[in-house]
Amino acid sequence: MTRHQKRFGVRRKSATLLVALGTMAGAALAGAAPADAATWTTVAAGVAYRQYDLPAAAGTTHVHVLSVDLGNTHVRLGLLYPGAVASRAAISSLANSQKAVAGINGDFFNISETQHPGVAATGASVGPAVVNGKALKGAVPNGQRFGPALPPGTNTKAVVGVGTDGKARVDSLSLNGTVSVLGRRLPLGGVNQYALAENSIGAYTSDWGSVSRKRATCGTDTERAAACSTSTYEVTLKKGRVVSTSTTPGSGTITAGTTVLVGREAGAARLKKLVKGQAVAVRYGLTAASKSAYSFAVGGYPILSAAKPLSGLDGSVSAVRTAVGIGNGGKRVYLFALDGATAYRKGLTIAEVAAALKSLGATEGFSLDGGGSSTLVARPAGSTKVTVRNHPSDGYERPVANGIGVFIK
Repeated sequence: MTRHQKRFGVRRKSATLLVALGTMAGAALAGAAPADAATWTTVAAGVAYRQYDLPAAAGTTHVHVLSVDLGNTHVRLGLLYPGAVASRAAISSLANSQKAVAGINGDFFNISETQHPGVAATGASVGPAVVNGKALKGAVPNGQRFGPALPPGTNTKAVVGVGTDGKARVDSLSLNGTVSVLGRRLPLGGVNQYALAENSIGAYTSDWGSVSRKRATCGTDTERAAACSTSTYEVTLKKGRVVSTSTTPGSGTITAGTTVLVGREAGAARLKKLVKGQAVAVRYGLTAASKSAYSFAVGGYPILSAAKPLSGLDGSVSAVRTAVGIGNGGKRVYLFALDGATAYRKGLTIAEVAAALKSLGATEGFSLDGGGSSTLVARPAGSTKVTVRNHPSDGYERPVANGIGVFIK
């Protein structure tokens, strides 16, 4: 279990940097070597990069991949994020500010709110996240996620990460939390999430950021576009005691040592019973299905298990994709991103991505956000800054919620 008990602060970092195509190291793709002739280029000890053409159902696509050797004790993977859950930044900016030598974009995220006029899109990711061994956030309900349909039998709790044992794996992280008042424990339904389950209570900490928390009370467990709840309540705790209440979710920076509880429907009714000055204890953690402890984890969905594609993977819709492959018993990680240049933009189906990861040597595979979010960065030889190796299909780097960074100790 990765546990967090309201005593952590986060330094927020600058959140936006758009990188023009003209500065991208992947700009020249003419004559790129095919997969069977591609050679690896060293980024750092234990980290290598290559690019190659890959024939696919929709036409030839172009692959960019990083091979990361976690058996090298000087190499580690970690979460790239802007210092707040409800924030976005370009992967190159995140990698450079956190001194990563390479990286890719991460989880799907709350990119727009056209269904809820006047409600701010938070930029927060869908699934759970762990940073430096700390539980950063939980998963939104399945019906509230952004992204393509999930494979049968999977859900928003799925993660890919690296355990404290140094091995990468695909897993599932469930939130376990309580709100304790006068000896009575109420279930906690969310932590730093852009969407809460109906009738639940969610906790927001200094990790959330300053974006309005209203989005958390919009939609339902089965329909993201459903109207916002008309029954909401918010309670602010400072040093474990109620200092203020409100009938509507607020916004603004949450200081260290402060927790904001947001309730909807039955959850709101429970919070209305709290009074100013009352002692309230909030505790939570993320528990892995594998019982592993994680140093870092990010959301998405599994596509390859025990070297076999998951049943029901879509084989008809081709798109630009980002994914992670794991091999060698969790000691080899492949960070995989497709090129979004016009010539290659049709991309791969998710079934083809699973096959491509397997061909690299992966036994486990995990899909991350794709389309305009797909970005792979790496430092050129002799540089202290990363460059973008693929062409993001928006024509520039899209600010994203998080990513996976490759670090040299």
